[in-house]
Amino acid sequence: MSSTRNPASTVSQVPGEPFPHRYDVSDVTREGAAWLASAGTYPRSTLSLWADHPSAPVVLPCGSAFDVVSAPAIFGRRMLDRLWNEGPGSGPVATHRGRMLLFAAPGTAGRLPSLLVWEEWGAGTGEGRSRTVPPLLCHGTGDAVTVPALHADRLPSPAAARPGPAAGAPADSASAPVGPSAVRPESRWLVAPDTRHPWLPGPEILLWAAVRAARSTASAAARISISRPADQGAKVYDVSRRR
Repeated sequence: MSSTRNPASTVSQVPGEPFPHRYDVSDVTREGAAWLASAGTYPRSTLSLWADHPSAPVVLPCGSAFDVVSAPAIFGRRMLDRLWNEGPGSGPVATHRGRMLLFAAPGTAGRLPSLLVWEEWGAGTGEGRSRTVPPLLCHGTGDAVTVPALHADRLPSPAAARPGPAAGAPADSASAPVGPSAVRPESRWLVAPDTRHPWLPGPEILLWAAVRAARSTASAAARISISRPADQGAKVYDVSRRR
């Protein structure tokens, strides 16, 4: 399925921020909200709740409209890098309490752990390379996940809350710009759903992304560098590649 929108997201590298703007696509569209609500037993009630409270997160069941693969934040970011830079792109992606939630095709939660074990990258496969793949929490039928708000309001940065400068201080020291340095909510969209039938990766694609991310982690740990890495500049995720 092709995306209904074609915005591009550029990197805004901010020191200390675990997730820069590189993944920001947009807020959830009306079609995307309808798709999310379809996962629940009472989709109209969910849509009514969002109509009145668009900044309210909602708990939705997995297994019908989507499964969710939850990865630790840093490893999940590496998986997302592989999906966008070398693979077919991704479906909707969110963060929640320090983990990355990759929305996947129904059935992925039951198949992906077996594939990881079969390829000797899963938990319980012994010493060695399996150490580079952290536990992936796969949520499918019978599970539920917290879905971020449709429109997450950005909180003011800590610098903006500081008192004004003392008498005689330069005027431009009164406050720091809010913008990219603002505090991020604990639950938010990185790639928001924008269509009624979004493309969702299956277990084979997420296995590929996890293995690529694990290999990059292992090679990065083994690499010894004595020079400062070159600035790679801004990277762009072209949302038009989403199927």
